[in-house]
Amino acid sequence: MRDAPESFVHYLAAWNERDPHRIRRHLDLSVTDDVLFVDPANTTIGPDQLESMIREARAAMPGATYHRVTGIDGHNRRYRYCWEVRMDARVIAAGMDVTTVNISDRIERIDGFFGDLPTADAV
Repeated sequence: MRDAPESFVHYLAAWNERDPHRIRRHLDLSVTDDVLFVDPANTTIGPDQLESMIREARAAMPGATYHRVTGIDGHNRRYRYCWEVRMDARVIAAGMDVTTVNISDRIERIDGFFGDLPTADAV
């Protein structure tokens, strides 16, 4: 596996940006014009909708911080990593993203999953 694309740094910075007017700058440095974000609670297409979703999350939980809590594993322009959302030093949400980048290493798709993977006997 090679190093994760620089776009991942900017994408995480968008989630942690305190100034809502600067979120878009981070997205402009990290995602494609038709980026697709899908998780159990949201589906967005394009940086405008993604920015709106991030702004709403920041407004709903202004003290929250977003963290990548594992290394990044990937191949063939697909990457996976785990993340947490923390507030007051408490984990309030956790999950995993599978992210696809284009040939220019810009994020074109994020598939988010909440919580831990189920155990084998739960399947």
